[in-house]
Amino acid sequence: MKKNKIFVACDSANILKIKKIIKETQNTKLKVGYKFGLEFLNSKNGRSFLSKIKNKIIFADLKIHDIPNTCLSTVKAMKDLNINYLTIHISSGLEALKACKKISGKIKLTGVTTLTSLDNKSLKEVGYNKKMSQLVSHQVKLAKKANLDAIVCSAHEVKMVRKYFKKEIITPGIRFDNRADDQKRIVTPKRAYKNGSDWLVIGRPITRGNIEKNVRTLIDHLSEWSKI
Repeated sequence: MKKNKIFVACDSANILKIKKIIKETQNTKLKVGYKFGLEFLNSKNGRSFLSKIKNKIIFADLKIHDIPNTCLSTVKAMKDLNINYLTIHISSGLEALKACKKISGKIKLTGVTTLTSLDNKSLKEVGYNKKMSQLVSHQVKLAKKANLDAIVCSAHEVKMVRKYFKKEIITPGIRFDNRADDQKRIVTPKRAYKNGSDWLVIGRPITRGNIEKNVRTLIDHLSEWSKI
């Protein structure tokens, strides 16, 4: 039976905490991977930990965003680690995307559309005149042109993204309820899967408090939507 796929966001630089998260999120009813962001990847022991980890699906959420040559060098520098997915901002441009995809090898180069911490008001503040849906639509077409392996987008845009992009869609901004905290475009796990997401990125709702209990809560939440 097909398992629901989640990336647990390991938003910490504490190796002992990371090991605890990995140990307590092992579950036969879910396909679980682990997302590591800038905090961990820039920490003293982060790269060393990822170079040694085995038999885990690893998502390096580096969000590369620079001139083409620097983007290319960064992807090359990540290839010695045991990672499966690596993010790059689609707004880095088509030249950078194509160059990075060409040398990414077995790593699934994953394009980031627009951060879930932003909304239409936020876009205007940073100088974008397009609405969120228009901007994401344009970004997705660029990702397809560059032949990227996956896309990160809010579940609010998944249905639209799926019209243009048939590969993997990864969705952050997942909450078990409607409390948004620092994320503005959030949805529940059930809604995200229903909209067409392949992978969900879930951090605090799982890693805060009793991790094993939180995983069970997620499974119970999803059981009404699909048999897992």
